[in-house]
Amino acid sequence: MTAVTKPSDEHVPDPAPNNGHANGHEEHESDDGEDDGVQDAATGDAKKKKKKKKPKKKKAVQSDPPRIGLSKFFPNGHYPEGEIQEYKDDNSYRTTSEEKRYLEKLAQEDPDTTYENIRRGAEVHRLVRQHARKHIRPGMTMTEIVENIEDGTRALVEESGLESGVGFPTGVSLNECAAHYTPNAGDTVVLKSSDVLKVDIGVHVRGRILDSAFTLNFEPTYDELLAAVKDATNTGIREAGIDVRLGEVGAAIQETMESYEVHIGSKTLQVKSIENLSGHSIDLYQIHGKKSVQLIKNDDQTKMEEGEYFAIETFGSTGRGRVIESGDCSHYARVPNVPQVPIRLTSAKALLRTINKNFGTLPFCRRYLDRVGETKYLLALNSLVRDGIVNDYPPLCDQKGAMTAQFEHTILLRPTVKEVVSRGDDY
Repeated sequence: MTAVTKPSDEHVPDPAPNNGHANGHEEHESDDGEDDGVQDAATGDAKKKKKKKKPKKKKAVQSDPPRIGLSKFFPNGHYPEGEIQEYKDDNSYRTTSEEKRYLEKLAQEDPDTTYENIRRGAEVHRLVRQHARKHIRPGMTMTEIVENIEDGTRALVEESGLESGVGFPTGVSLNECAAHYTPNAGDTVVLKSSDVLKVDIGVHVRGRILDSAFTLNFEPTYDELLAAVKDATNTGIREAGIDVRLGEVGAAIQETMESYEVHIGSKTLQVKSIENLSGHSIDLYQIHGKKSVQLIKNDDQTKMEEGEYFAIETFGSTGRGRVIESGDCSHYARVPNVPQVPIRLTSAKALLRTINKNFGTLPFCRRYLDRVGETKYLLALNSLVRDGIVNDYPPLCDQKGAMTAQFEHTILLRPTVKEVVSRGDDY
């Protein structure tokens, strides 16, 4: 989700294809017993004794669409590690430092800081997006697309209140709309072959949010736009690291992004970094942490720090490279640590109780309120926004006729190495 401004098979209990990611684990079933002759001590007659039945291992296979919870495939709770990148320059010592390895061991042993939570979310994300990328086609409604993704997320992560579930509303922003669009009830928008579709999916486990996004197009006109944004995101990931200044990452992203051009008929358009969108740090139960990774050169001297999680996301545009709020709002989130303010509307008080119970500070959308049984809530919701208790996040759009693209990964700045947790075979 956007702020404004080789997978390894280590830890996998039963390795399977796809570099250790979840295809299945093994269950036991019995072979036919075999007889073995033994001699009776009293009579000397040979009697037959059946051998103990040997267990035969059988692989369980994920369903299509994926709907079987991951605990069935990873019963020991160890999930695949993401892509590992070693730190550079002054931090290269970390890879072999015994002290830093010990810090990682302590983190893994603490249920509140273990990396298994974010890795579980990442494995859910890989499976859900694999199915989505295969099945999203022109002619589908936006509602069909997001419901398939969110049904898969809830099933695979084994949704359980605020313990695990969807990390934020699935974004399916189209064309000039770069971010923060998901369909509200009654939305009838249909995907067209000429569309450029951004798919932004969130998964959380114990409040640790996995945030990753990709872009789909269905004809070659904007292939270079997608290539530019993917390259820029990978540049941001490569440059990110402990003690790296955020402004330096932004400069590298912009340089990569704006080295690309898109050719449309006789026109040649430079791909621009969207200057007022950014990546961001991710805190527990808060998708937007306090740090922003801008997509352009800037003077931010803030440093990335050990142990932090970041969503490195970039947006490119063929338009002006700047977005404004436009269209009906669908995304909302309760403000963390909001001061006590008087709430006059009884309906607003009741709605806030629903939000606290079901979402806490995790982002939600109107469809999610519909899903938990809320009706006729817009007046109350707008009241909570006006009172500063809930933030609204309207769609963010470039100029009409522009095309925008997005790619995003979640990275973890471990003491010894940088882990691109959401990396997969696809992007």
